Amino acid sequence: MLILGIDPGVATVGFGLIEAQRGRNRLIQYGTITTPAGIPLSDRLLQLHRDMGELLELFHPEEVAVEELFFSKNITTGIAVAHGRGVLLLAVAERGIPVFEYTPMQVKQSVVGYGKAEKRQVMDMTRRLLHMDAIPRPDDAADALALAICHARAATSLINTDRRFDARKYDTR
Repeated sequence: MLILGIDPGVATVGFGLIEAQRGRNRLIQYGTITTPAGIPLSDRLLQLHRDMGELLELFHPEEVAVEELFFSKNITTGIAVAHGRGVLLLAVAERGIPVFEYTPMQVKQSVVGYGKAEKRQVMDMTRRLLHMDAIPRPDDAADALALAICHARAATSLINTDRRFDARKYDTR
C-alpha cells in the first residue's frame, strides 16, 4: 500500500511517501511544497492546491495520513495552517483518496513507543525505520514520513475497526 503522509502548513508543507507491505516500510520519496512569502494568502492556497494535485497525480497514493491541528500558543499561525490543511484535504478528497488523521501524540506513540517523545527521538526513529543514512530534512518532511509510518502501523493492526476486522473469522468456538 502506498501511503502519503502530510504535515500541513501554508509556507511549507511536508510530504513523505512510503510503501507499506507486510509490516515493512520502504521509503519512496519525501520533500516539501513551499509557497513564497509576501503574496496574498489566497494565492498561496491556490498554489498549495495545485502542487498537492500534481503530487497526488505523480505518485497515486492509496491512502493519506495527515496531522490533526494542534493549537499551542500562537492562534494566528494555527488559523493559517488550518487554511492550508483545508486546501490540502480538498485536493485529496477530489481524487477520492481515503484520509486518516493522527494527533502528534499518536504519531510519537506509534513511531517511538512513547507518546511524549521528543522531536529528535521521532526523527531518529523515522530514519531507522526507513533505513536512511541521515535524518530526513527539513523537519516538515521528517514529520510527514513519521505520519506515514504511524498510519502504516495503524492500518495493519488487526484491531483497527476502520479495516472492518471480523472477529468471527478467528472464533474457535
